[in-house]
Order: sequence, then C-alpha cells, then structure tokens
Amino acid sequence: MSHIDTAHRLVAILRGLRPEETQETVAMLLEEGFRAIEIPLNSPDPFRSIEIAVRVAQEHGQGDARIGAGTVLHPRDVERLKALGANLVVTPNTDTAVIQAARNAAMHVYPGVFTPSEAHQAVAAGASGLKFFPASVLGASGIKAIMTVLPTDTRCYAVGGVCPDDFATYGAAGLYGFGLGSDLYRPGMELQQIRTNARAAIKALAALVGAS
Repeated sequence: MSHIDTAHRLVAILRGLRPEETQETVAMLLEEGFRAIEIPLNSPDPFRSIEIAVRVAQEHGQGDARIGAGTVLHPRDVERLKALGANLVVTPNTDTAVIQAARNAAMHVYPGVFTPSEAHQAVAAGASGLKFFPASVLGASGIKAIMTVLPTDTRCYAVGGVCPDDFATYGAAGLYGFGLGSDLYRPGMELQQIRTNARAAIKALAALVGAS
C-alpha cells in the first residue's frame, strides 16, 4: 500500500509481545508505515524482543525508526536499552532521572503525564514530547486545556483508550500523535488482524494529515 509520512506520529505499543513473534510483527508494522515501535518492559523477555526489533528495522532500511521500550522506570534500563541499539524510551510517569538519562544517551524520551505540573516538569527535564495518559480520562478538551500553557512546539501524544476513530477529535485539539495498544495488538492476535488494525490506523492518520 502507499505510505504517508507518519513522521513517528503513530507509536505501536506491543505489550505482551514474545521474542519468537517479534521479527514478523515488527517487519509487518514497518512495511505498513509505522516508524515507532514500543515494547513495554513488562512484556515477556522484553530486552530480547527489543534487540530483535532493532535488527529488523536495520534490515528493512529503517535505521531512523524509533525502536525501544515502554514502562521504563529506572535509569539503568535506559543504559541497557542504549547498549542494544534502541533509541526510544517511554515512561508511564514523570521521572526526571529517567528523562535525563535518556537525553544524555541521545535517545528520544516520551514521559507519561496527566497534569500541568507533570507536563511542565517533563518539558523542563528535556522530554522529546509528552505522552498524555490515560488520554481517554482527560479527553481531547482536557488535554487541549493543558497544552495552552505548554511551549507551543511541544509534541503531545494521546495514549490510553484512544483508537483510530478518535484521531480527528484529538487532532483538532492539537495532539501531534497517538500511541496504540490493544486497538493494534494483543497477545495471541493473528498477524493478519494486526495488519488490518495497522492499516486502519495509517488510514485514519492520513485523513487527519490531509485535513490539516
């Protein structure tokens, strides 16, 4: 299928991914146009899966893809990810030590935020962008209100309870991107179903980009 420039605006959150299914899953997502892959550290053997994902991206000529981990809670995990060649760190919370460790390692870091205070703390610590989580609780209007007091160049992502059908609403509120978990991938899901979900997400993003 023809690809739009996702510019890392869609993040595939592959919670529960196993090493033995990583190669085909990541390869398929890259083929469909995803350029950001997050494997949470509470998945089975996550560092092995991330190592495989990094290799797959390189083999597919996507060295600029953002490949790494979610649910990163400790600076030591940042060091281990960097050693594997990963370049993406996503956290569920606002931990300045993790943010600064990732920045010092020249990695992209997206901390989870929910309040204006957390958002400003994350920006001040050097976050690449912000993960508003759970986005469905704040809603597009709630996130928009917080964004009005942030630096205008802050890239904000909606994560948690957001599906492709919601992209237009959140995009209109000023959100830059989206993290997709169970609407894209769940453990045990057939590869073809993941592909169908991926295409629906790319199509929804294309519609949003085309309307902007």
